Amino acid sequence: MSVWALGLNHHTAPLDLRGRFAFALDQIAPTLRGLCASLERQSEATLLSTCNRTEIYCTGDDDALNHTLDWLAHNGGVSPALLRSHAYTLQGDQAARHAFRVASGLDSMVLGEPQILGQMKDAVRAAEEAGAMGTTLHQLFQRSFAVAKEVRTSTEIGAHSISMAAASVRLAGQLFENLGDIKVLFVGAGEMIDLAATHFAAKNPKSMAIANRTLERGEKLASRFGAEVMRLGDLPGRLHEFDAVISCTASTLPIIGLGAVERALKLRKRRPIFMVDLAVPRDIEPEVKALSDVYLYTVDDLAQVVQTGKDSRQAAVAQAEVIIDAGVQNFMHWLGQRHTVPLIQQLTAQADSWRALEIVRAKKMLAKGESIDVVLEALGRGLTQKMLHGALVELHAGNAQTREATAHTVSKLFLRGQLPKEHKEH
Repeated sequence: MSVWALGLNHHTAPLDLRGRFAFALDQIAPTLRGLCASLERQSEATLLSTCNRTEIYCTGDDDALNHTLDWLAHNGGVSPALLRSHAYTLQGDQAARHAFRVASGLDSMVLGEPQILGQMKDAVRAAEEAGAMGTTLHQLFQRSFAVAKEVRTSTEIGAHSISMAAASVRLAGQLFENLGDIKVLFVGAGEMIDLAATHFAAKNPKSMAIANRTLERGEKLASRFGAEVMRLGDLPGRLHEFDAVISCTASTLPIIGLGAVERALKLRKRRPIFMVDLAVPRDIEPEVKALSDVYLYTVDDLAQVVQTGKDSRQAAVAQAEVIIDAGVQNFMHWLGQRHTVPLIQQLTAQADSWRALEIVRAKKMLAKGESIDVVLEALGRGLTQKMLHGALVELHAGNAQTREATAHTVSKLFLRGQLPKEHKEH
């Protein structure tokens, strides 16, 4: 069965286009059910959606791939031609290599970042929940996790990597003389905001606040940093209080609009606001970037910052690629063997049937009083004849060239590779 991947990421598609294909974790299972139901043949499928990528891994043929591209384009409200111009399709060993590189952090905006591995595991669990995970994709992802673990333990791929959260602090430090004098607002309470809050807290800002749709989750995070917590609905009226705003929610629409920021700037008497939008789709309206005294950065804007130190890790990348190549070869070998499974099952069933027939025959002979030696001889001879009958028939069928090819195959199967006597040198 063929494995393929269809996706778009920060290398191939702009932020706003990626935003059209972003799926929250709780949307993945129902989305996969819809995709699998639309495919004519039963296929396995997994959907990975992060700030930097949306990827579908699937089993099936080219028809299934083309159908999935059309289906995804319709889901995102764009033409298949537009999606195709920004998407990549990978098949067989290239799809496996891509999955292994993604899991290992080699395809991330932050080289070697560990978050993607957890996101892939979440995607696999969602596919299992949707009933879309079969044996082939299960093997692909379990092997990708094992490869990622080996890459992280055997190389220094993640050493000194600068995360998005750390990059946000670095940029804020370039705008404000002393981060200890600023007030920071975090919008959201997910993993990325957790990381950002951890990095900013290390700089001891004057105050920190968490705005979240669910107060309980916001309070849990705020308590770790001694931060204030507020409702998301209170944000527009209090935006002017904060010097830095870091936002990353799962909202499908912007939650900080141009008007709210303009009002905040007016109340701040034009004191600058530093804003980082780590969400895909965007949390902050893109028009905000054009305002004077606003320094707005998106995930794509941070790309250059997080590349710092990448060159020094190229040796680790080379080591990681060797590990990944070995993993790909092992997976493709396993996948190739999968094609022989039905044949193996048929052979086993046939052998079991012959064995059962000969045992019945032997029992009848014993019941008639035949000696054990005679019965065993008959049992062995009967099994041997049944096993060799097909091969012997083929050895006498066809022309000379066909018989010679059959002779080599039979000798390989039954004589452990020895040549038949007539082919040996005298």
